[in-house]
Amino acid sequence: MIDPSRDLGIRVAPSLLKGDQLQIAAVAFDLDGTLVDSAPDIGQALNSALARAGLCRFDLGAIRAWVGDGPDALIDRALAKQGAVGADGSLHSRIRSDFDAATLAAPIDLGRVYPGIREMLESLHDWVPMAVVTNKPTHLACAVLEAAGLLEFMQTVSGADRPELRKPRPAMLLITGERLGVAPSRLLMVGDGPADIVSAEAAGCPAALVAWGYASAAVPAGASVLRVATPAELLASVRQSARPRLQIPSPRRPTCPPAESPT
Repeated sequence: MIDPSRDLGIRVAPSLLKGDQLQIAAVAFDLDGTLVDSAPDIGQALNSALARAGLCRFDLGAIRAWVGDGPDALIDRALAKQGAVGADGSLHSRIRSDFDAATLAAPIDLGRVYPGIREMLESLHDWVPMAVVTNKPTHLACAVLEAAGLLEFMQTVSGADRPELRKPRPAMLLITGERLGVAPSRLLMVGDGPADIVSAEAAGCPAALVAWGYASAAVPAGASVLRVATPAELLASVRQSARPRLQIPSPRRPTCPPAESPT
């Protein structure tokens, strides 16, 4: 877990704040708590899997506080809360399998796309290539994005398909930069919590913190990130720091390959 009390020390490019230079060439978004309020669906999938294992369910408030580190960390926290860690070596695997199945069956039935997100993505599509960088495994992230109607705007999706890729490590941002052909210093990471900000710092990316997500309050007030209150404000900031694309590709469903280690 990240200690949110320490100074994260992110340094955002001056152009991102002032628009005095062209710096941002692509944008990477976190998923849960940034593009979509998916906690209700995550909670439903977790509780369904726990019930199948004969374990206690949790209320949405508790589960919402656990969202952000991927399903394996989520399951570990649920098991720890009821003293079931290590009781059965196959227990976690069975719960994870049932969690994935429940997620794929109902990716975003109870949750929603945050207001203003789709309109922001439609506008940004004319300016910069976009990607998703999430601690959700890639296949689950693609299912949520497709069900939410947002997958078509993304050029690539990088999920934490292996533990070593998980944010706050920088690997997925570096992989995304390679896929988009963009240097880390020109790839803006947009997220809602400490893992996103620390990952951006480690990768050498500028970072923006959204106010509407799950964990923005855990990022210290003194951290040098661009803080945005609304999707419209984020759109305006990117437009100040990017150049419109000369050739705009038609929205399409991207391939969602598993993330590999950066070269």
